[in-house]
Amino acid sequence: MELLKNLSLHTATLNGHSAINQQLIAGLNTYIDHESTLKSHHFAGRYENIYINADQIPAISQVLNATRQFAAHILNRPAKKLKAGLWFNVMNPGDKTTLHRHDDDDELLSGVYYVQVAENSGTLLFEMSRVQTRVNPEEGLFVFFSPDMPHEVTENRSPQCRVSLGINIGPA
Repeated sequence: MELLKNLSLHTATLNGHSAINQQLIAGLNTYIDHESTLKSHHFAGRYENIYINADQIPAISQVLNATRQFAAHILNRPAKKLKAGLWFNVMNPGDKTTLHRHDDDDELLSGVYYVQVAENSGTLLFEMSRVQTRVNPEEGLFVFFSPDMPHEVTENRSPQCRVSLGINIGPA
């Protein structure tokens, strides 16, 4: 018998997410091609990770603060002893995010925050052993999970762009 480890998922909703998400989208549109914006993980013609500084989009700090508070509760650690980093993931129609994990460094917890979501814009799919768990995205929703949990996002079959924030939390 196989033991499934680290299959726990934690969800939370960001208070005031509509206004915050509008600011995130406006900032993304302003800075996506700015010289200070870093991009990585180039797969299938797109960058899966887009890094924009919180100084350029103040709403990022609001998401990071909420992330640390939720993570502190999940990990049973003081929020001041946690650091969090995030990046934009922009999925246009037809895009998907390949199977991957986040356990490259000192991550204690990983997550995603949904900024802009349309119906059929891709499902978060976790794969552990022979078990699959699907999460349907909603604007303002956080999903937290173990960094070593393999996951992917199915194809965006909507006519609209989907935007989320990938998140890693580690010790401060």
